[in-house]
Amino acid sequence: MFKTISRALGGDPVRRILNQYRELVARVNALEPAMQALSDEALRAKTEEFRRRLAQGETLEDLMAEAFAAVREASVRRVGLRHFDVQIIGGAILHEGKIIEMRTGEARRWLPRCRCI
Repeated sequence: MFKTISRALGGDPVRRILNQYRELVARVNALEPAMQALSDEALRAKTEEFRRRLAQGETLEDLMAEAFAAVREASVRRVGLRHFDVQIIGGAILHEGKIIEMRTGEARRWLPRCRCI
């Protein structure tokens, strides 16, 4: 009953949480072609570039989209698996120090159950 009332008043709380991260996912996805174009050495060099940029005053939030895009591409090259958008959202939530519970089988056509604490 509580879920029905909360959804009637403010919409689906899970979708509301996930929508906060849609911009980050869009930026990560936009960087994908650029990351695919990098050589293996250039992709490896991104780590040192991120460290340098952090030392120069950029924040982790400034680098997050590019770092997630680099990790996604490294995963595709090394393991052959590409992170789903909901996994990028999960990483962002974890970065904020929150706990997230995700259903298994992210490849299915439904959103994860997301509880942030």
